[in-house]
Amino acid sequence: MKSMDAQPVPTNDYYYDNNDDHHNDDATTEMAVVHSPSSSSLKSNGFTDSRSSDEFSYASEVHFYPLEGSYQQKLYDWAYPSNVPRELQILRLENLAIPTCYLLVGIMQGLSGPLINVYPLDLGATEAQQASVGSLRSLPATFKILFGFWSDNYKLFGYRRKSYMGLGWIVSSLSMIILLFVGGNNPSIPLLSFSFLMMGTGFWFADVMGDSIVAEKAKLETIERRGNLQSTCYACRFFGLMVSAPFSTVIYSSIGANYVISLLAIFPLFILPIVYVYKERYNVKVKSPGDQCKEIWSTVCSRAVWQPMGFVYLYNTLQVGNAAWREFLKTVLEFSSNQLNSLLIIAYVLLYLGILAYKYYFIRWSWRAVYIWTTLLNGVLSALQILLIEGITFGLSPYVFALGDDAMADFIGGIQFLPTTIMMVHLCPSGSEGASYAMFTTVNNSALTLSGAISTMLLPIWDVSKEAMEDGDLSGMTNLTILTTALQLSGICFVFLLPRTKEELVALGSSVKSRTGGVIFLVITFCSILYALVVGLMNILLPGWMGES
Repeated sequence: MKSMDAQPVPTNDYYYDNNDDHHNDDATTEMAVVHSPSSSSLKSNGFTDSRSSDEFSYASEVHFYPLEGSYQQKLYDWAYPSNVPRELQILRLENLAIPTCYLLVGIMQGLSGPLINVYPLDLGATEAQQASVGSLRSLPATFKILFGFWSDNYKLFGYRRKSYMGLGWIVSSLSMIILLFVGGNNPSIPLLSFSFLMMGTGFWFADVMGDSIVAEKAKLETIERRGNLQSTCYACRFFGLMVSAPFSTVIYSSIGANYVISLLAIFPLFILPIVYVYKERYNVKVKSPGDQCKEIWSTVCSRAVWQPMGFVYLYNTLQVGNAAWREFLKTVLEFSSNQLNSLLIIAYVLLYLGILAYKYYFIRWSWRAVYIWTTLLNGVLSALQILLIEGITFGLSPYVFALGDDAMADFIGGIQFLPTTIMMVHLCPSGSEGASYAMFTTVNNSALTLSGAISTMLLPIWDVSKEAMEDGDLSGMTNLTILTTALQLSGICFVFLLPRTKEELVALGSSVKSRTGGVIFLVITFCSILYALVVGLMNILLPGWMGES
Protein backbone atom coordinates (compact mmCIF):
# COMPACT_ATOMS: atom_id res chain seq x y z
CA MET A 1 0.00 0.00 0.00
CA LYS A 2 1.21 3.49 -0.78
CA SER A 3 0.93 6.27 1.77
CA MET A 4 -2.65 7.17 2.65
CA ASP A 5 -2.04 9.51 5.57
CA ALA A 6 -3.60 12.49 3.82
CA GLN A 7 -7.02 11.01 3.13
CA PRO A 8 -8.59 7.95 4.77
CA VAL A 9 -10.10 5.23 2.62
CA PRO A 10 -13.65 4.12 3.48
CA THR A 11 -13.71 0.88 5.44
CA ASN A 12 -16.42 -0.79 3.35
CA ASP A 13 -15.72 -2.97 0.31
CA TYR A 14 -15.15 -0.02 -2.01
CA TYR A 15 -13.54 3.40 -1.96
CA TYR A 16 -14.50 6.41 -4.03
CA ASP A 17 -12.67 8.24 -6.78
CA ASN A 18 -13.62 11.02 -9.16
CA ASN A 19 -12.40 11.07 -12.71
CA ASP A 20 -13.09 14.02 -14.97
CA ASP A 21 -11.09 12.45 -17.78
CA HIS A 22 -13.88 10.01 -18.60
CA HIS A 23 -16.73 12.44 -19.17
CA ASN A 24 -16.57 11.90 -22.90
CA ASP A 25 -15.12 8.43 -23.36
CA ASP A 26 -15.19 5.41 -21.08
CA ALA A 27 -17.03 6.67 -18.03
CA THR A 28 -19.61 3.93 -18.23
CA THR A 29 -16.97 1.26 -18.63
CA GLU A 30 -14.97 2.59 -15.70
CA MET A 31 -17.96 1.94 -13.41
CA ALA A 32 -17.54 -1.75 -14.07
CA VAL A 33 -13.74 -1.85 -14.02
CA VAL A 34 -11.82 -1.43 -10.82
CA HIS A 35 -8.76 0.43 -9.65
CA SER A 36 -6.49 -0.76 -6.89
CA PRO A 37 -5.65 1.51 -3.97
CA SER A 38 -2.25 -0.16 -3.97
CA SER A 39 -1.51 1.59 -7.27
CA SER A 40 -2.80 5.00 -6.16
CA SER A 41 -1.39 7.84 -4.16
CA LEU A 42 -4.05 9.83 -2.28
CA LYS A 43 -3.35 13.47 -1.71
CA SER A 44 -4.89 16.01 0.58
CA ASN A 45 -6.62 17.85 -2.25
CA GLY A 46 -8.49 14.72 -3.38
CA PHE A 47 -7.87 11.23 -4.60
CA THR A 48 -5.31 11.20 -7.45
CA ASP A 49 -3.72 8.42 -9.43
CA SER A 50 0.06 8.25 -9.53
CA ARG A 51 0.11 8.20 -13.31
CA SER A 52 -0.80 11.87 -13.71
CA SER A 53 -1.56 14.74 -11.42
CA ASP A 54 -4.68 15.85 -13.26
CA GLU A 55 -6.26 12.53 -14.14
CA PHE A 56 -8.66 12.55 -11.19
CA SER A 57 -10.64 15.40 -9.68
CA TYR A 58 -13.88 16.06 -7.81
CA ALA A 59 -15.42 17.63 -10.92
CA SER A 60 -17.32 14.63 -12.20
CA GLU A 61 -19.21 11.51 -11.26
CA VAL A 62 -18.10 9.17 -8.49
CA HIS A 63 -16.63 5.76 -9.36
CA PHE A 64 -16.31 2.70 -7.17
CA TYR A 65 -13.12 0.66 -6.82
CA PRO A 66 -12.41 -2.49 -4.78
CA LEU A 67 -9.93 -2.88 -1.99
CA GLU A 68 -6.58 -4.56 -2.35
CA GLY A 69 -6.53 -8.30 -2.91
CA SER A 70 -9.82 -8.71 -4.77
CA TYR A 71 -9.96 -10.33 -8.18
CA GLN A 72 -11.36 -7.09 -9.62
CA GLN A 73 -8.24 -5.25 -8.51
CA LYS A 74 -5.97 -7.85 -10.09
CA LEU A 75 -7.91 -7.63 -13.33
CA TYR A 76 -7.70 -3.85 -13.30
CA ASP A 77 -3.96 -3.83 -12.57
CA TRP A 78 -3.43 -6.22 -15.49
CA ALA A 79 -5.52 -4.18 -17.90
CA TYR A 80 -4.38 -0.75 -16.70
CA PRO A 81 -0.92 -1.12 -15.11
CA SER A 82 -0.09 1.88 -12.97
CA ASN A 83 3.50 2.07 -14.26
CA VAL A 84 2.31 2.60 -17.83
CA PRO A 85 1.15 6.01 -19.12
CA ARG A 86 -2.57 6.23 -19.79
CA GLU A 87 -1.88 6.79 -23.49
CA LEU A 88 -0.27 3.34 -23.67
CA GLN A 89 -2.99 1.46 -21.80
CA ILE A 90 -4.51 0.08 -24.98
CA LEU A 91 -7.36 -1.79 -23.28
CA ARG A 92 -8.97 1.47 -22.21
CA LEU A 93 -11.97 2.32 -24.34
CA GLU A 94 -10.30 5.54 -25.46
CA ASN A 95 -7.35 3.51 -26.87
CA LEU A 96 -9.10 0.28 -27.82
CA ALA A 97 -9.13 1.18 -31.52
CA ILE A 98 -5.38 0.50 -31.67
CA PRO A 99 -5.29 -3.25 -30.89
CA THR A 100 -8.69 -3.71 -32.56
CA CYS A 101 -7.35 -2.28 -35.83
CA TYR A 102 -4.39 -4.66 -35.77
CA LEU A 103 -6.67 -7.58 -34.94
CA LEU A 104 -8.97 -6.65 -37.82
CA VAL A 105 -6.02 -6.39 -40.22
CA GLY A 106 -5.11 -9.99 -39.37
CA ILE A 107 -8.70 -11.18 -39.65
CA MET A 108 -9.19 -9.54 -43.06
CA GLN A 109 -5.91 -10.99 -44.35
CA GLY A 110 -6.84 -14.43 -43.07
CA LEU A 111 -10.35 -14.36 -44.53
CA SER A 112 -9.41 -12.95 -47.94
CA GLY A 113 -6.22 -14.93 -48.61
CA PRO A 114 -7.73 -18.42 -48.98
CA LEU A 115 -10.73 -16.92 -50.80
CA ILE A 116 -8.57 -15.32 -53.52
CA ASN A 117 -6.55 -18.52 -53.89
CA VAL A 118 -9.56 -20.57 -54.99
CA TYR A 119 -12.62 -18.40 -55.72
CA PRO A 120 -11.48 -16.91 -59.08
CA LEU A 121 -10.61 -20.40 -60.36
CA ASP A 122 -14.03 -21.69 -59.32
CA LEU A 123 -15.57 -18.83 -61.30
CA GLY A 124 -13.73 -19.98 -64.42
CA ALA A 125 -10.76 -17.62 -64.25
CA THR A 126 -7.40 -18.64 -65.65
CA GLU A 127 -4.30 -18.74 -63.44
CA ALA A 128 -3.25 -15.44 -65.02
CA GLN A 129 -6.58 -13.82 -64.09
CA GLN A 130 -6.27 -15.21 -60.58
CA ALA A 131 -2.83 -13.60 -60.30
CA SER A 132 -4.38 -10.33 -61.49
CA VAL A 133 -7.02 -10.41 -58.73
CA GLY A 134 -4.32 -11.01 -56.12
CA SER A 135 -2.21 -8.20 -57.58
CA LEU A 136 -5.13 -5.78 -57.46
CA ARG A 137 -5.73 -6.51 -53.78
CA SER A 138 -2.08 -5.88 -52.91
CA LEU A 139 -1.46 -3.02 -55.37
CA PRO A 140 -2.63 -0.26 -52.94
CA ALA A 141 0.13 -1.34 -50.53
CA THR A 142 2.51 0.29 -53.01
CA PHE A 143 1.02 3.65 -52.03
CA LYS A 144 1.46 3.28 -48.26
CA ILE A 145 3.93 6.17 -48.21
CA LEU A 146 1.35 8.37 -49.94
CA PHE A 147 -1.34 7.34 -47.43
CA GLY A 148 0.96 8.17 -44.52
CA PHE A 149 2.13 11.46 -46.04
CA TRP A 150 -1.46 12.55 -46.66
CA SER A 151 -2.60 11.85 -43.10
CA ASP A 152 0.49 13.57 -41.67
CA ASN A 153 -0.36 16.79 -43.49
CA TYR A 154 -4.10 16.93 -44.11
CA LYS A 155 -6.66 16.49 -41.36
CA LEU A 156 -10.12 15.03 -41.94
CA PHE A 157 -12.83 16.38 -39.61
CA GLY A 158 -10.04 17.79 -37.44
CA TYR A 159 -8.15 14.51 -36.95
CA ARG A 160 -5.05 13.10 -38.62
CA ARG A 161 -5.58 9.40 -37.90
CA LYS A 162 -8.97 8.26 -36.60
CA SER A 163 -11.06 9.79 -39.39
CA TYR A 164 -8.91 8.17 -42.07
CA MET A 165 -8.91 4.87 -40.21
CA GLY A 166 -12.70 4.86 -40.12
CA LEU A 167 -12.88 5.91 -43.79
CA GLY A 168 -10.54 3.09 -44.78
CA TRP A 169 -12.63 0.43 -43.08
CA ILE A 170 -15.85 1.88 -44.55
CA VAL A 171 -14.40 1.65 -48.08
CA SER A 172 -13.24 -1.91 -47.39
CA SER A 173 -16.70 -2.91 -46.17
CA LEU A 174 -18.59 -1.20 -48.99
CA SER A 175 -16.49 -2.93 -51.63
CA MET A 176 -17.48 -6.33 -50.27
CA ILE A 177 -21.14 -5.29 -49.94
CA ILE A 178 -21.13 -4.28 -53.64
CA LEU A 179 -19.58 -7.61 -54.59
CA LEU A 180 -22.14 -9.47 -52.53
CA PHE A 181 -25.28 -7.73 -53.82
CA VAL A 182 -24.27 -6.85 -57.39
CA GLY A 183 -22.30 -9.99 -58.18
CA GLY A 184 -24.58 -12.47 -56.46
CA ASN A 185 -23.49 -16.10 -56.61
CA ASN A 186 -21.58 -15.73 -59.87
CA PRO A 187 -19.78 -12.36 -60.09
CA SER A 188 -17.82 -11.48 -63.18
CA ILE A 189 -14.03 -11.45 -62.96
CA PRO A 190 -13.88 -7.65 -63.63
CA LEU A 191 -16.34 -7.00 -60.76
CA LEU A 192 -14.39 -9.35 -58.49
CA SER A 193 -11.15 -7.58 -59.41
CA PHE A 194 -12.59 -4.10 -58.83
CA SER A 195 -14.08 -5.11 -55.48
CA PHE A 196 -10.79 -6.48 -54.18
CA LEU A 197 -8.94 -3.42 -55.47
CA MET A 198 -11.24 -1.18 -53.42
CA MET A 199 -11.05 -3.51 -50.42
CA GLY A 200 -7.26 -3.38 -50.60
CA THR A 201 -7.30 0.43 -50.82
CA GLY A 202 -9.42 0.80 -47.70
CA PHE A 203 -7.59 -2.01 -45.90
CA TRP A 204 -4.10 -0.59 -46.44
CA PHE A 205 -5.24 2.96 -45.66
CA ALA A 206 -6.57 1.82 -42.28
CA ASP A 207 -3.47 -0.29 -41.70
CA VAL A 208 -1.18 2.71 -42.24
CA MET A 209 -3.24 4.73 -39.74
CA GLY A 210 -2.84 2.01 -37.12
CA ASP A 211 0.91 1.89 -37.71
CA SER A 212 1.13 5.69 -37.50
CA ILE A 213 -0.65 5.78 -34.15
CA VAL A 214 1.60 3.07 -32.72
CA ALA A 215 4.69 4.88 -34.04
CA GLU A 216 3.54 8.01 -32.19
CA LYS A 217 2.66 6.29 -28.91
CA ALA A 218 5.68 3.95 -28.80
CA LYS A 219 7.89 6.95 -28.14
CA LEU A 220 6.21 7.30 -24.74
CA GLU A 221 7.48 3.89 -23.58
CA THR A 222 10.18 3.70 -20.97
CA ILE A 223 13.43 1.86 -21.71
CA GLU A 224 12.28 -1.05 -19.56
CA ARG A 225 9.06 -1.46 -21.57
CA ARG A 226 10.50 -0.68 -24.99
CA GLY A 227 8.70 -2.67 -27.70
CA ASN A 228 5.79 -3.84 -25.53
CA LEU A 229 3.20 -1.77 -27.40
CA GLN A 230 4.26 -3.03 -30.82
CA SER A 231 4.64 -6.63 -29.71
CA THR A 232 1.15 -6.57 -28.22
CA CYS A 233 -0.40 -5.03 -31.34
CA TYR A 234 1.34 -7.42 -33.72
CA ALA A 235 0.37 -10.33 -31.49
CA CYS A 236 -3.24 -9.22 -32.03
CA ARG A 237 -2.67 -9.06 -35.78
CA PHE A 238 -1.14 -12.50 -36.12
CA PHE A 239 -3.70 -13.99 -33.75
CA GLY A 240 -6.42 -12.73 -36.10
CA LEU A 241 -4.57 -14.21 -39.08
CA MET A 242 -4.01 -17.52 -37.30
CA VAL A 243 -7.69 -17.93 -36.41
CA SER A 244 -9.39 -16.54 -39.51
CA ALA A 245 -7.37 -18.31 -42.24
CA PRO A 246 -8.49 -21.86 -41.37
CA PHE A 247 -11.96 -20.53 -40.55
CA SER A 248 -12.19 -19.01 -44.04
CA THR A 249 -11.13 -22.30 -45.61
CA VAL A 250 -13.76 -24.27 -43.70
CA ILE A 251 -16.54 -21.76 -44.42
CA TYR A 252 -15.70 -21.64 -48.13
CA SER A 253 -15.61 -25.39 -48.59
CA SER A 254 -18.70 -26.11 -46.50
CA ILE A 255 -21.24 -23.35 -47.18
CA GLY A 256 -19.81 -21.18 -49.96
CA ALA A 257 -17.87 -18.07 -50.91
CA ASN A 258 -20.69 -15.59 -50.22
CA TYR A 259 -20.52 -16.33 -46.51
CA VAL A 260 -16.81 -15.45 -46.47
CA ILE A 261 -17.54 -12.27 -48.45
CA SER A 262 -20.30 -11.42 -45.95
CA LEU A 263 -17.78 -11.67 -43.10
CA LEU A 264 -15.38 -9.44 -45.03
CA ALA A 265 -18.21 -6.89 -45.32
CA ILE A 266 -19.39 -7.09 -41.71
CA PHE A 267 -16.18 -7.19 -39.68
CA PRO A 268 -14.92 -3.69 -40.69
CA LEU A 269 -18.23 -2.20 -39.50
CA PHE A 270 -17.69 -3.50 -35.97
CA ILE A 271 -14.66 -1.29 -35.45
CA LEU A 272 -16.34 1.99 -36.42
CA PRO A 273 -17.83 2.79 -32.96
CA ILE A 274 -14.47 1.98 -31.37
CA VAL A 275 -12.69 4.27 -33.81
CA TYR A 276 -15.23 7.01 -33.04
CA VAL A 277 -14.43 7.01 -29.31
CA TYR A 278 -10.66 6.77 -29.86
CA LYS A 279 -9.04 9.69 -28.05
CA GLU A 280 -6.94 11.72 -30.48
CA ARG A 281 -5.89 15.33 -30.17
CA TYR A 282 -8.21 17.57 -32.17
CA ASN A 283 -7.01 20.13 -34.71
CA VAL A 284 -3.31 19.73 -33.93
CA LYS A 285 -0.92 21.92 -35.84
CA VAL A 286 0.62 20.06 -38.76
CA LYS A 287 3.77 20.75 -40.72
CA SER A 288 3.60 21.93 -44.29
CA PRO A 289 4.34 19.29 -46.93
CA GLY A 290 7.60 21.10 -47.75
CA ASP A 291 8.75 21.11 -44.14
CA GLN A 292 7.87 17.44 -43.77
CA CYS A 293 9.85 16.52 -46.88
CA LYS A 294 12.86 18.40 -45.51
CA GLU A 295 12.53 16.61 -42.18
CA ILE A 296 12.29 13.19 -43.83
CA TRP A 297 15.32 14.03 -45.98
CA SER A 298 17.28 14.99 -42.87
CA THR A 299 16.15 11.76 -41.22
CA VAL A 300 17.25 9.44 -44.03
CA CYS A 301 20.65 11.17 -44.17
CA SER A 302 21.21 10.10 -40.57
CA ARG A 303 23.46 7.09 -40.04
CA ALA A 304 20.86 5.85 -37.57
CA VAL A 305 18.55 5.31 -40.57
CA TRP A 306 20.54 4.24 -43.61
CA GLN A 307 22.91 1.89 -41.77
CA PRO A 308 20.37 -0.33 -39.92
CA MET A 309 17.88 -0.12 -42.78
CA GLY A 310 20.70 -1.21 -45.07
CA PHE A 311 21.01 -4.31 -42.92
CA VAL A 312 17.25 -4.92 -43.09
CA TYR A 313 17.27 -4.68 -46.88
CA LEU A 314 20.34 -6.87 -47.42
CA TYR A 315 19.31 -9.48 -44.87
CA ASN A 316 15.76 -9.86 -46.17
CA THR A 317 16.92 -9.96 -49.78
CA LEU A 318 19.18 -12.91 -48.93
CA GLN A 319 16.37 -14.91 -47.32
CA VAL A 320 15.88 -16.78 -50.59
CA GLY A 321 13.63 -19.80 -50.37
CA ASN A 322 13.53 -22.95 -52.46
CA ALA A 323 10.80 -22.17 -54.98
CA ALA A 324 10.56 -25.84 -55.98
CA TRP A 325 9.90 -27.08 -52.45
CA ARG A 326 6.12 -27.17 -52.69
CA GLU A 327 6.31 -29.16 -55.92
CA PHE A 328 8.64 -31.63 -54.18
CA LEU A 329 6.15 -32.11 -51.35
CA LYS A 330 3.32 -32.78 -53.84
CA THR A 331 5.13 -34.86 -56.44
CA VAL A 332 7.70 -36.87 -54.48
CA LEU A 333 6.22 -37.08 -51.00
CA GLU A 334 2.66 -37.10 -52.36
CA PHE A 335 1.29 -34.66 -49.81
CA SER A 336 -2.43 -34.09 -50.21
CA SER A 337 -4.00 -30.65 -50.48
CA ASN A 338 -5.25 -31.01 -46.91
CA GLN A 339 -1.72 -31.76 -45.69
CA LEU A 340 -0.31 -28.75 -47.54
CA ASN A 341 -3.04 -26.52 -46.13
CA SER A 342 -2.42 -27.88 -42.64
CA LEU A 343 1.27 -26.96 -42.99
CA LEU A 344 0.17 -23.39 -43.79
CA ILE A 345 -2.22 -23.23 -40.84
CA ILE A 346 0.38 -24.61 -38.41
CA ALA A 347 2.86 -22.11 -39.82
CA TYR A 348 0.42 -19.29 -38.91
CA VAL A 349 0.15 -20.68 -35.39
CA LEU A 350 3.92 -20.85 -34.97
CA LEU A 351 4.32 -17.37 -36.44
CA TYR A 352 2.00 -16.10 -33.72
CA LEU A 353 3.90 -18.06 -31.07
CA GLY A 354 7.14 -16.54 -32.37
CA ILE A 355 5.69 -13.07 -31.80
CA LEU A 356 4.74 -14.05 -28.25
CA ALA A 357 8.16 -15.61 -27.63
CA TYR A 358 9.84 -12.33 -28.52
CA LYS A 359 7.37 -10.29 -26.47
CA TYR A 360 7.79 -12.33 -23.28
CA TYR A 361 11.36 -13.59 -23.56
CA PHE A 362 13.62 -12.35 -26.34
CA ILE A 363 12.63 -8.68 -25.98
CA ARG A 364 15.47 -8.29 -23.44
CA TRP A 365 18.04 -9.63 -25.88
CA SER A 366 20.11 -7.31 -28.04
CA TRP A 367 18.89 -7.00 -31.62
CA ARG A 368 22.13 -8.45 -32.93
CA ALA A 369 21.92 -11.50 -30.66
CA VAL A 370 18.37 -12.21 -31.84
CA TYR A 371 19.39 -12.16 -35.49
CA ILE A 372 22.60 -14.16 -35.02
CA TRP A 373 21.02 -17.05 -33.12
CA THR A 374 17.81 -17.21 -35.14
CA THR A 375 19.76 -17.13 -38.41
CA LEU A 376 21.96 -20.02 -37.27
CA LEU A 377 18.90 -21.99 -36.14
CA ASN A 378 17.18 -21.30 -39.44
CA GLY A 379 20.26 -22.59 -41.24
CA VAL A 380 20.05 -25.86 -39.31
CA LEU A 381 16.37 -26.24 -40.19
CA SER A 382 17.06 -25.51 -43.85
CA ALA A 383 19.79 -28.14 -43.85
CA LEU A 384 17.27 -30.65 -42.50
CA GLN A 385 15.43 -30.30 -45.81
CA ILE A 386 18.39 -32.05 -47.45
CA LEU A 387 17.84 -35.04 -45.16
CA LEU A 388 14.17 -35.10 -46.15
CA ILE A 389 15.13 -35.04 -49.85
CA GLU A 390 17.46 -37.98 -49.25
CA GLY A 391 14.74 -39.84 -47.35
CA ILE A 392 16.50 -39.69 -43.96
CA THR A 393 13.75 -38.90 -41.44
CA PHE A 394 14.94 -40.87 -38.36
CA GLY A 395 11.82 -42.99 -38.30
CA LEU A 396 9.42 -40.04 -38.51
CA SER A 397 6.82 -39.77 -41.23
CA PRO A 398 7.76 -37.32 -44.02
CA TYR A 399 4.83 -35.11 -43.02
CA VAL A 400 5.99 -34.77 -39.40
CA PHE A 401 9.58 -34.18 -40.53
CA ALA A 402 8.48 -31.54 -43.03
CA LEU A 403 6.36 -29.95 -40.34
CA GLY A 404 9.42 -29.61 -38.13
CA ASP A 405 11.60 -27.69 -40.56
CA ASP A 406 8.90 -25.86 -42.57
CA ALA A 407 6.72 -24.62 -39.74
CA MET A 408 9.56 -23.89 -37.35
CA ALA A 409 10.95 -21.49 -39.93
CA ASP A 410 7.82 -19.38 -39.40
CA PHE A 411 8.37 -19.48 -35.64
CA ILE A 412 11.83 -18.03 -36.23
CA GLY A 413 10.32 -15.47 -38.61
CA GLY A 414 7.97 -14.35 -35.84
CA ILE A 415 10.90 -13.79 -33.48
CA GLN A 416 12.82 -11.82 -36.12
CA PHE A 417 9.81 -9.71 -37.10
CA LEU A 418 9.57 -7.46 -34.08
CA PRO A 419 13.15 -6.16 -33.54
CA THR A 420 13.15 -4.35 -36.87
CA THR A 421 9.66 -2.89 -36.41
CA ILE A 422 10.65 -1.63 -32.96
CA MET A 423 13.76 -0.07 -34.47
CA MET A 424 11.74 1.55 -37.29
CA VAL A 425 9.45 3.30 -34.82
CA HIS A 426 12.37 5.00 -33.11
CA LEU A 427 13.63 6.27 -36.45
CA CYS A 428 10.41 8.19 -37.20
CA PRO A 429 10.59 11.99 -36.75
CA SER A 430 7.77 13.47 -34.68
CA GLY A 431 4.85 14.66 -36.78
CA SER A 432 5.89 12.54 -39.77
CA GLU A 433 5.23 9.10 -38.34
CA GLY A 434 2.76 8.13 -41.06
CA ALA A 435 5.02 8.70 -44.08
CA SER A 436 8.30 7.70 -42.43
CA TYR A 437 7.09 4.43 -40.89
CA ALA A 438 5.38 3.49 -44.15
CA MET A 439 8.65 4.23 -45.96
CA PHE A 440 10.65 1.99 -43.62
CA THR A 441 8.18 -0.88 -43.88
CA THR A 442 8.21 -0.50 -47.67
CA VAL A 443 11.98 -1.07 -47.66
CA ASN A 444 11.48 -4.17 -45.52
CA ASN A 445 8.66 -5.58 -47.67
CA SER A 446 10.32 -4.77 -51.00
CA ALA A 447 13.41 -6.73 -49.95
CA LEU A 448 11.22 -9.76 -49.29
CA THR A 449 9.58 -9.29 -52.69
CA LEU A 450 13.00 -9.17 -54.34
CA SER A 451 13.98 -12.31 -52.42
CA GLY A 452 10.98 -14.13 -53.89
CA ALA A 453 11.94 -12.99 -57.38
CA ILE A 454 15.51 -14.26 -56.87
CA SER A 455 14.21 -17.64 -55.71
CA THR A 456 12.30 -17.95 -58.98
CA MET A 457 15.34 -16.93 -61.04
CA LEU A 458 17.41 -19.69 -59.43
CA LEU A 459 15.11 -22.47 -60.68
CA PRO A 460 16.75 -22.91 -64.14
CA ILE A 461 20.23 -23.52 -62.66
CA TRP A 462 19.43 -27.18 -61.99
CA ASP A 463 16.66 -29.40 -63.24
CA VAL A 464 13.99 -29.25 -60.53
CA SER A 465 11.06 -29.78 -62.84
CA LYS A 466 8.12 -31.99 -61.99
CA GLU A 467 9.23 -34.46 -64.67
CA ALA A 468 12.70 -34.80 -63.14
CA MET A 469 11.19 -35.43 -59.72
CA GLU A 470 8.84 -38.07 -61.14
CA ASP A 471 11.85 -39.79 -62.71
CA GLY A 472 13.56 -39.91 -59.31
CA ASP A 473 16.24 -37.32 -60.12
CA LEU A 474 16.47 -35.22 -56.96
CA SER A 475 20.05 -33.99 -57.38
CA GLY A 476 18.77 -30.60 -58.54
CA MET A 477 16.60 -30.26 -55.43
CA THR A 478 19.56 -31.09 -53.21
CA ASN A 479 21.85 -28.57 -54.94
CA LEU A 480 19.18 -25.84 -54.90
CA THR A 481 18.51 -26.41 -51.19
CA ILE A 482 22.24 -26.16 -50.39
CA LEU A 483 22.48 -22.90 -52.36
CA THR A 484 19.43 -21.27 -50.76
CA THR A 485 20.58 -22.35 -47.29
CA ALA A 486 23.99 -20.76 -47.90
CA LEU A 487 22.35 -17.54 -49.10
CA GLN A 488 20.13 -17.38 -46.02
CA LEU A 489 23.10 -17.89 -43.70
CA SER A 490 25.13 -15.24 -45.51
CA GLY A 491 22.82 -12.57 -44.16
CA ILE A 492 24.59 -12.91 -40.83
CA CYS A 493 27.68 -11.32 -42.42
CA PHE A 494 25.90 -7.95 -42.37
CA VAL A 495 24.74 -8.06 -38.76
CA PHE A 496 27.47 -5.58 -37.78
CA LEU A 497 25.34 -2.90 -39.47
CA LEU A 498 22.57 -3.48 -36.93
CA PRO A 499 22.77 -1.62 -33.59
CA ARG A 500 22.66 -3.82 -30.52
CA THR A 501 20.13 -1.68 -28.64
CA LYS A 502 18.05 1.46 -28.89
CA GLU A 503 20.83 3.32 -27.10
CA GLU A 504 23.30 2.41 -29.86
CA LEU A 505 20.71 3.48 -32.40
CA VAL A 506 20.49 6.89 -30.73
CA ALA A 507 24.28 7.13 -30.68
CA LEU A 508 24.37 6.51 -34.43
CA GLY A 509 22.01 9.45 -34.84
CA SER A 510 24.61 11.78 -33.36
CA SER A 511 27.08 10.92 -36.14
CA VAL A 512 27.69 13.25 -39.06
CA LYS A 513 24.87 13.03 -41.61
CA SER A 514 25.62 11.50 -44.99
CA ARG A 515 23.89 12.83 -48.09
CA THR A 516 25.23 9.84 -50.03
CA GLY A 517 23.64 7.43 -47.56
CA GLY A 518 20.36 9.33 -47.80
CA VAL A 519 20.38 9.31 -51.60
CA ILE A 520 21.11 5.55 -51.75
CA PHE A 521 18.33 4.86 -49.24
CA LEU A 522 15.75 6.89 -51.17
CA VAL A 523 16.81 5.43 -54.54
CA ILE A 524 16.38 1.89 -53.20
CA THR A 525 13.04 2.83 -51.61
CA PHE A 526 11.49 4.40 -54.69
CA CYS A 527 12.97 1.84 -57.11
CA SER A 528 11.42 -0.86 -54.93
CA ILE A 529 8.06 0.92 -55.05
CA LEU A 530 8.37 1.29 -58.83
CA TYR A 531 9.25 -2.40 -59.21
CA ALA A 532 6.21 -3.47 -57.17
CA LEU A 533 3.98 -1.07 -59.11
CA VAL A 534 5.22 -2.30 -62.51
CA VAL A 535 4.83 -5.97 -61.59
CA GLY A 536 1.35 -5.32 -60.22
CA LEU A 537 0.24 -3.41 -63.32
CA MET A 538 1.77 -6.02 -65.66
CA ASN A 539 -0.17 -8.76 -63.86
CA ILE A 540 -3.34 -6.74 -64.40
CA LEU A 541 -2.82 -5.44 -67.94
CA LEU A 542 -0.93 -8.42 -69.41
CA PRO A 543 -2.10 -11.52 -67.53
CA GLY A 544 0.27 -14.43 -68.07
CA TRP A 545 3.38 -12.33 -68.83
CA MET A 546 5.31 -14.30 -66.19
CA GLY A 547 4.42 -17.60 -67.82
CA GLU A 548 1.13 -18.46 -66.12
CA SER A 549 -1.52 -20.18 -68.20
